[in-house]
Amino acid sequence: MTDPHLSHRARASAPGSTMKDKTRWMRCLILCMTVCALATGTATADDSDAADLPPSFRRDVMPVFFRAGCNAGSCHGAASGKDGFMLSLFGYDAKGDYHRTVNEMVGRRVNTSVPEQSLLLLKSTGDVAHSGGKRFDKESEYYQTLYRWIAAGAPDDSDSVPETVEVILSKERFLFEENGAKDRLRVGAIASDGSKRLVTSLARFHSNNESVATIDDNGNVTAVGPGDTYVFARYSRFTIGAEVIVLPAAEGFHWPNPPATNYIDELVFDRLQKLRITPSELCDDETFLRRVTLDLAGRIPTPEEYHAFVDGDADRAAKIDELLANDEFADLWTALWGEQLRIIGGNYAPAATHVKAAMAFYEWIRKQMRSGRPLNEFVEEMVVASGSNLTNGPANLYTMMVHGPRFEPKVFAADFSQVFLGVQIQCAECHNHPFDRWTQDDYYSFVSFFAGMERKPGVEPRERRIFYDTSTPPVKHVVDQRPMPARVLGGIEPVASDGDPRKELAKWLTSPDNEMFSRNIANRIWAQLLGTGIVEPVDDIRVSNPPVNGPLLDALSKRLVESGFDLRTLVRDICNSRVYQLSVQPNPSNVGDTRQFSHAHLRRLRADVLLDSVTTATGMQSSFKGFAAGTRAIDYFPISGGDTGGPNYGTPFFKTFGRSSRATICACETNTQPTLSQALHLAVGDTLQERLWAGGKIKQLVASGKTEEQIIEELFVRTLARRPTDDELAALIQTIGDAAEDPGAYEDILWGLFNSSEFSFNH
Repeated sequence: MTDPHLSHRARASAPGSTMKDKTRWMRCLILCMTVCALATGTATADDSDAADLPPSFRRDVMPVFFRAGCNAGSCHGAASGKDGFMLSLFGYDAKGDYHRTVNEMVGRRVNTSVPEQSLLLLKSTGDVAHSGGKRFDKESEYYQTLYRWIAAGAPDDSDSVPETVEVILSKERFLFEENGAKDRLRVGAIASDGSKRLVTSLARFHSNNESVATIDDNGNVTAVGPGDTYVFARYSRFTIGAEVIVLPAAEGFHWPNPPATNYIDELVFDRLQKLRITPSELCDDETFLRRVTLDLAGRIPTPEEYHAFVDGDADRAAKIDELLANDEFADLWTALWGEQLRIIGGNYAPAATHVKAAMAFYEWIRKQMRSGRPLNEFVEEMVVASGSNLTNGPANLYTMMVHGPRFEPKVFAADFSQVFLGVQIQCAECHNHPFDRWTQDDYYSFVSFFAGMERKPGVEPRERRIFYDTSTPPVKHVVDQRPMPARVLGGIEPVASDGDPRKELAKWLTSPDNEMFSRNIANRIWAQLLGTGIVEPVDDIRVSNPPVNGPLLDALSKRLVESGFDLRTLVRDICNSRVYQLSVQPNPSNVGDTRQFSHAHLRRLRADVLLDSVTTATGMQSSFKGFAAGTRAIDYFPISGGDTGGPNYGTPFFKTFGRSSRATICACETNTQPTLSQALHLAVGDTLQERLWAGGKIKQLVASGKTEEQIIEELFVRTLARRPTDDELAALIQTIGDAAEDPGAYEDILWGLFNSSEFSFNH
């Protein structure tokens, strides 16, 4: 029986063979065919069709359209076509393309009586004015393919052509020792009937970073400058890439062989050694304490925590375990999930959910995070949830992610895929995805999982009842109106269900075998702790946006699965790694590295973490309307109100410092970029001004009999989690001068520390 959960790549595997074997075999085939072609003098033509067979429209002609750019979005593949001729974008609608090419202008675009007079040929060769310009010569294989097809009567082949199911490259990686070095990438295709052929001359190529390597129309790769990137080939609906590493000069490079704490260090350092990049040294204990407390507790350390760690044994592993066991860690991840799932309370009539329902959802997530529930079980319960959104928290998945009075299956399916898989499928609604492997069939089949979702009013105005209407038919394909039964992404067959296909979706989604799910979660966890994902943006995982360190992402994903999807296990591994604990200070070797984690990166604090850090430093709690006194900033979620239902940030501080408005599920909704308004807010805004004297702490310090040095040191520890340097201390004592007994002098110092970049960044 065919497994409906096989990927596009896996479905081409022969019974009894592994994908690794198949890939190796196909690369050997490509190389052998290339050698034979060179030996026989036919290396310019990758197509192995017999000369006496007429070309196929789908197998031969449409690839010419693609290679020549005819069905690109900038040409006839545009939504309304170009110059009166329209093709489907990248050929997703072969039937329609055949009709428009052959039958829409009979005898003009295609003239079977006098093939050379066909506009398809005359315009492509520039013999007739063409806004797209000349696309190829008469001597080219592209012209010959089109000519032979037209001369054969321009036959249609809608029922007889096997589908391309896999594309293979001749190399997975190029390693160049010097600029200007060259090599060639060849492309092979496997069809659903098992047939194989070279399609290098029909593929299109591009480079992710042309400052590192370029690739021309024939697949020739050229090293340009040191670094790493990917070059890609696209054929049919598939995009596939090969890594390119261009090494810097070896002269003067010495690998210091830093100690590896765990598998993370081994994989990152292996990569750095290959790229001839030396990692930075470890950060000091003060920096580590501040960094790990911000990352795991969502605030800066208290003075008590500082002295216990720095003046104690400074056991980093023990500190990580201590923070992981604290409820603050769970509360921080509750806030992160609440952001991704768009938890907003509504107090106006058309709202999809109410504050009470939002609170039920939020508290349910908090309970899961505090109890350490496996992340796959946590997600699975949300996916299959039904019932009252007031009493069954996870049911609010179907009210929060799509705000408004109506449930929109298409919108929800796209958001669902982006959050739980990191995959953006919405491009496939109108055409096959131009930069990934997802087709319209994939898209509409996935939407069918949610076609029957209903939200009905409950017994009171605030309540919504969430359920799946089993009588709802699957959605229809936009091109030919075919019913598209629910099918998982990359699956072949529709899922079997008892009327509610969400159960099968949840089973597939959270399965240990589903690498899309585990890689997405692992990548998001890494990004939260390192400041950038191995795939970045974290919610745009696709073939043409590969990981900067594939083996590292694979290892993190595998570890997450082996741990039973335990969040704390993976976080512990990452925080204990030397990579996480590297200094932010670069060295001459890695000063230009922004991708390979050779040193820590400055990270602007999230708005809620920054506000909670101000609260920790001053001891003055925040106040949020509608929430209990003492509520932390990370525990606050927006409440919409009024006729527009626009988000209420709760405090201008959140809006100023880029807290997510939760208008979409995009990770970009959280903005940590510094702005002028942020600097002005810290300098003269209420957030700091009303806290400088909070609790009379400065007066207490002055009255305590402590020396100037001791007071200044405590202010540094309280805000920056470090002692002042000798130069800083001497300069500040000189500034205070005769005002050592004046609390206002120390208030100015505290104000300056809060306004320093060091306070607002994790480093």
